[in-house]
Amino acid sequence: MTTQSRGQHGYGAAGKPPDIPETSYAEQARTLMYLGRVGTLSTESQKQPGFPFGSVMPYGADGQGRPVFLVSTMAMHTQNLEADPRAALLVMQDPGAEDVLGAGRVTVLGKTERVLDDERAAVRELYLAAYPNAKYWIDFDDFSFYRMDVVDLYFVGGFGVMGWVTADDYRTAQPDPLADAASGIISHMSADHSGSMVLLAKVYAGLEATEAQMTAVDRLGFQVRLKTEKGMKGARIAFDREVRSALETREVLVEMVKQAKLQSPERK
Repeated sequence: MTTQSRGQHGYGAAGKPPDIPETSYAEQARTLMYLGRVGTLSTESQKQPGFPFGSVMPYGADGQGRPVFLVSTMAMHTQNLEADPRAALLVMQDPGAEDVLGAGRVTVLGKTERVLDDERAAVRELYLAAYPNAKYWIDFDDFSFYRMDVVDLYFVGGFGVMGWVTADDYRTAQPDPLADAASGIISHMSADHSGSMVLLAKVYAGLEATEAQMTAVDRLGFQVRLKTEKGMKGARIAFDREVRSALETREVLVEMVKQAKLQSPERK
């Protein structure tokens, strides 16, 4: 079972989070792993036993969300894994974000072992789907596929949003249906509708802001980062109904903005 905790950042004067529907940490972790392409793989150093050894690691993910790596026998991390299969993979939502600590990330713990020959064809196909250019070296004799069997995960969704996710919950979760469209929705709303974000935060979250930016969106709602007189705050705003596509997201946001304008004190 997933253990979730949320801090008291950006929930208004009472400092208590309202009952706002949101996707589980397991679903958020699966979504992040689905969208990610590169992580930091930590293995135990064989040269300096007991010390972690970090490597930049491209990965693909199979139908259970298990990371798959294509590695060379000459690589230090491969030698480390051969001696001890235990490893951790850190994947970040946006490594280049201005506020990197406010972005989502997940640390996946597991045992990483070589993929068996009878599974190689299927793993090869899913890896090439993520990395088409790998076709130039994927069949070299010194390259092999390794797959991480997930043991546990730790998800961080931003400031004050964190919790452990069990391997079973992660395995049975699915990426959010807005996963592929989310970046476009966020860019559009932040660039062209910042005023609407300020209004929605005021009416639906009870927070006065001079600036507002959508930072994440899923089928049940979205996160906003707000510039207020008391500093930066974050809030989650639920959609009036569940959405499954970019078009449905646009429709419900238009409806919510119209409703917010009717409820805004300036109109009374």
